[in-house]
Amino acid sequence: MFGFRDQHSGRDARDRIEPTMALADGETISSSDIRMFEIFGAGQTASGSVVTPVTAMRVSAVFACVNLIAGAIAQLPLHVYERLSDSRRRADHDYWWLLNEQFSQAWPAAAAWEYMVAQVLLRGDGIAYITRNRAGQMTGLIPWPRDRVQILEQERTSPREPRRLQYTFYDDLGYFTVDQADVIHLPGFGFNGVCSMSVIQWGARNGIGIAIQGDEHAGKFFSEGGKPEVAIRAEKKMTPGQQDDFRDAWVKKYGGIQGNRRIPLILTEGLDIKELTMSAVDQQLLESRQWQVIDIARAFGCPPHMIGETSKASSWGTGIEQMSIGFVKQTLGPHLKRFRDELNRKLFITDRYFVEHNVESLMAGDSKAQAEYFGKALGGPGAQGWMTVNEVRRTKNLPPIPGGDVLYRPTDPAKPADKKDPQESEGKEEDDDSEAAATGA
Repeated sequence: MFGFRDQHSGRDARDRIEPTMALADGETISSSDIRMFEIFGAGQTASGSVVTPVTAMRVSAVFACVNLIAGAIAQLPLHVYERLSDSRRRADHDYWWLLNEQFSQAWPAAAAWEYMVAQVLLRGDGIAYITRNRAGQMTGLIPWPRDRVQILEQERTSPREPRRLQYTFYDDLGYFTVDQADVIHLPGFGFNGVCSMSVIQWGARNGIGIAIQGDEHAGKFFSEGGKPEVAIRAEKKMTPGQQDDFRDAWVKKYGGIQGNRRIPLILTEGLDIKELTMSAVDQQLLESRQWQVIDIARAFGCPPHMIGETSKASSWGTGIEQMSIGFVKQTLGPHLKRFRDELNRKLFITDRYFVEHNVESLMAGDSKAQAEYFGKALGGPGAQGWMTVNEVRRTKNLPPIPGGDVLYRPTDPAKPADKKDPQESEGKEEDDDSEAAATGA
């Protein structure tokens, strides 16, 4: 239907697996179907808000965390290496262009990685369909919305038989089903063999719900003029006309924007103004919103200061270098490891080739720190180097130079000083002085 062929290199051809449900009108959908989430929505949180990937992304803290993690991973180069007997070398492989520049004609690589990582964070898993040629080699990757992919286990005849998954992809034109060998399935935390745990549904569901309510409350409060509800009491009785005139004048001046104006309650017999609701300061609205930013950042594994929350000192280090290193190791590291494992087992038939992210750009410090590091790596007097000049130049995207592949080795290493008797040294100095005097005479 989509012009995609289910071809596998070195595998027996498999019959097409028909999905267990149709897309006709009036169909019956199982309660375990992922589309139930989109049809009926998620359950309400304790705050009364419904948290879905769409509503969660309207919270600035969630948007900032997803943007930070997805953007950081999307900018990392993904190199293809070849294993040698005792080392490895970067390979000039056709897959490099697909993974780093263009997934397919409609998907630039950076945008595709951002989309799939966002799916992992918001829905638990990132899915992409692998297009192959007749030889079974990958020719492209097509990211797919997680809510339009159904994942099921293939039938097994024995509990000892390994589980194998089948993926049914849906869009407006229909559906198609493929074996797991033709799918890149980026798992999130808590992968159970079929699907993973979503951050917004497990780690920060109530926190995001409170943030949504806080945003709505703040918006409503300021749209009504930022004034609390009041009751106005008159000392004398007021006619209905007088009450209407007074109410209109009050609303015109203090009621807020059109359509959201608070109409005061007028009580006769004694003029007095009473607040009927607490002010935003009393409710500690600002403090609550600040805490929700920290809570959401904790669920995503992002340092609060990296998403704009700088009211408190960071515990990640005193410098930008330590902050970046901590974020790369603790937050990005687990994601990158899971992604590499999936890519290596789906893209390469043997273990000759493998992919690996280059995180040096994120781990590097300032210019002074890099200069000191590379100076030690190249070696110097009395110290052997562990990097060549061309290896250093390659990290800076500079061309190699002749003779730059030789590892520095000190030609005259420092020798340890021999321990001697102090009296013997003094005697030798006296003999040297006598000899010098005789020579002078």
